[in-house]
Amino acid sequence: MSLTINGHLGMDAELRYTQSGKAVTKFSVAESRKFTRGGEEVKETTWYRVSCWGELAEACAHLNKGTRVKVDGSLAPDPETGGPRVWQRKDGTWSASYDVTAFKVEKVEKPDEEIAV
Repeated sequence: MSLTINGHLGMDAELRYTQSGKAVTKFSVAESRKFTRGGEEVKETTWYRVSCWGELAEACAHLNKGTRVKVDGSLAPDPETGGPRVWQRKDGTWSASYDVTAFKVEKVEKPDEEIAV
């Protein structure tokens, strides 16, 4: 499944190389939205774990925490469940993240600029 993510990096990008020498860069992206439910403003954040390969991995290696990006990629479900990766936080609440393999990553230069999808 293809998708587009518009958000901010939650960590600095980490570049590594496989044993065969192929570059892979990983980083997390938080996509937030605000809406009103029952008269109250609600902020909802979805986390994505993004992997880039090859030339794209090397181009994304410089991205830092807080950088605003637009990521086009494909969703990779958890092989065990077929859904998102689910875990329990230290405070006991449950959370989920989605694994994405990117085929295009664009840095958004202006922080207040709207990203057209």
